[in-house]
Amino acid sequence: MMTTARSADSGLAGPGDLDRYPYAESAAGGRVAPPVWDGSDQDLGRVGRRAAGSRGRGLHGQLVQQLGQMIVSGDLGADRPLVPEEIGQRFEVSRTVVRESLRVLEAKGLVSARPNVGTRVRPVSDWNLLDPDIIEWRAFGPQRDDQRRELGELRWMIEPLAARLAAGHGREEVQQRLADMVEIMGHALSQGDVITFSRADAEFHSLLIQVAGNRMLEHLSGIVSAALQVSGGPITGCDRPSEASLVHHSRVVDALAAGDGSGAEAAMRQLLTVHPEVERVVPAPREH
Repeated sequence: MMTTARSADSGLAGPGDLDRYPYAESAAGGRVAPPVWDGSDQDLGRVGRRAAGSRGRGLHGQLVQQLGQMIVSGDLGADRPLVPEEIGQRFEVSRTVVRESLRVLEAKGLVSARPNVGTRVRPVSDWNLLDPDIIEWRAFGPQRDDQRRELGELRWMIEPLAARLAAGHGREEVQQRLADMVEIMGHALSQGDVITFSRADAEFHSLLIQVAGNRMLEHLSGIVSAALQVSGGPITGCDRPSEASLVHHSRVVDALAAGDGSGAEAAMRQLLTVHPEVERVVPAPREH
């Protein structure tokens, strides 16, 4: 079957998917109660994120995942022909599954299909490097160091600006949601619950970008979400769970509540430089 072929042929396992945590409201204040996890997945470097195009679709999704990983890892090099019949036989899937999977990979820029030429792997320069799946595949492949460095640089450019803009869109329900995420993170930190901390962290950053009031930035929220899942090696999130991280998240929320765009931007920069990996990429601004 499909999963057997994947393991035997490449040794690449697809990232595990976990249901996003439920936000339970208390009967009294409507505040978010600390979530309880049902899952036990400890592969924290691959903890679930927002569903991407290849997720949750049975054999079709598995084939996209496997072929995508093989292309990104270099197992299937540029200009390598992909013969649908051979793929179907290798992974024991139907022609329809192969055809639909190749269409998804073509949309991501990984392959091209042309009459009289067939389907071939495209060079890295043609890939959609902002696609969340490709971000993840690169982050767990041979390019992992470059991918994490590039993501850190991209976040440094995007998130402080988003924080500044979000301060001008002070919707109470959004500010409460962000405060709830900080509360969940604090509870998770006290319990040593890395998964819950990471999920709330990802929700915090994604929501902040979405409320910045810039639709182009909003389209980048998926990229930041993907970055949060691969930024810390075996630990997910913007950094390892710590009191310092929690304090900086709280400062962002306080600045947003006060409508202080400059303060929100500065707090976000401090938050990003808590993460040693990002700090190596872009040092914290020096005080004069």
